Amino acid sequence: METEVKLTKLAACAGCGAKVGAGTLVQMLEGFQTHQDEKLLVGYDKSDDASVYQVTEEIALVQTTDFFPPIVDDPFLYGQIAAANALSDVYAMGGEPKLALNIMCIPETMGKETVQEILRGGYDKAYEAGVIITGGHTIHGAEPIYGLAVSGFVHPKKVLKNCGAKPGDCLLLTKPLGIGVLTTAAKAGLVEDAVLQKAYRQMATLNKTARDIMVKYPVHSCTDVTGFGLLGHGYEMAQGSGVTIHLQTEQIPYHKEALELADMGFLPAGAYRNREYASKGVRVKETVSRAMLDLLYDPQTSGGLLIAVPEAQAKACLEELQCQLPATRFVGYVTEQEENPLIVE
Repeated sequence: METEVKLTKLAACAGCGAKVGAGTLVQMLEGFQTHQDEKLLVGYDKSDDASVYQVTEEIALVQTTDFFPPIVDDPFLYGQIAAANALSDVYAMGGEPKLALNIMCIPETMGKETVQEILRGGYDKAYEAGVIITGGHTIHGAEPIYGLAVSGFVHPKKVLKNCGAKPGDCLLLTKPLGIGVLTTAAKAGLVEDAVLQKAYRQMATLNKTARDIMVKYPVHSCTDVTGFGLLGHGYEMAQGSGVTIHLQTEQIPYHKEALELADMGFLPAGAYRNREYASKGVRVKETVSRAMLDLLYDPQTSGGLLIAVPEAQAKACLEELQCQLPATRFVGYVTEQEENPLIVE
């Protein structure tokens, strides 16, 4: 569907590329007084994907929120992508999302039909996930914004944190990289429609299937790769787990067109923020190209899951994931803590 005013022209940043840098977030939250509660299993102090609060011996509540400016001009697709991205945080914790609330900001230039299409896209993706949208909050503002606040459930003993990776684990990634680069170059008309449509389908794909498969295995740690890029989220996983993560670039899935565009310098602003945050903990082998490294810092919108699974179960988990999600790859491994939290090989 076409809009009177292109959605992406109404926003200064797009998708998860609008995310505030991780280093900035740490400084913003530093020193806040908060209540202590033994039932709070995961809070914001752990830099995890969602909070988790134990309700009973068998039920824990998972909560998250995520929203961003348009990354596409089609309002229905924008709603789908924003909803899939918000739901992903619950899947990354091993949980099942159940309820959601709309979060929306509408510019005066946006017509009623466009607003309805964005919401319809969100409802469509929530329905696919088995989630009920029960209301929300909408305001007027300078730029369009859409997303969801999501609640889900998980067994307290089956919570998957981003700080549980163990030496000997293998790392699996379920979606290819390069979304930020492609959508940035698309604004200059440098990406073929077929490539963009493939990227759009990827962003609109729920991480539900990946979650449903990985919970069958003794996964130690999981996070979704979104605004901080693979290296930013990998850095948080390595630091939180007290290990070193080795990423093998020859194995990492990516859109080949994105690598070419990165080599030409088409990088979103978020990639530079991610580099500033994580580069101090990254050691890069000389054989890794600058363009490939840029893709590892590239902010992803509705990216895949990064899963740390014991070596003994990794092959079976990978094969089952690839049956449903062919882009899934083995991308690295975990060792005892070395000088650098992340090593790019």
